Amino acid sequence: MATNEQIMERLNTVEDPELRMSITELGLIYGVEQQDNGNVEVTMTLTSPGCPLGPVIHSEVQRALSDLDGVKSVDVKLVWTPKWDPRIHASEDVKMMLGIW
Repeated sequence: MATNEQIMERLNTVEDPELRMSITELGLIYGVEQQDNGNVEVTMTLTSPGCPLGPVIHSEVQRALSDLDGVKSVDVKLVWTPKWDPRIHASEDVKMMLGIW
């Protein structure tokens, strides 16, 4: 069975296609839950509810995790609460790249 660290490492490889930054560094991943039956549920948000590339990010999350040891299915749950705010959710490196002080 994959560890949470392995799951997060894989999610770190998924980029927001518009910003070209990792979805984990952007703070778009709100949680990951792994069940004994091999199902992984990823709770995440997008930079905006109308993000035109949401389906691309969704499929990239599934692709990134699907071949991990013990992962049988990946369920991506999009949420809008709390609203994504880079000043709160993004890493310090991303804040600097976005010019947020």
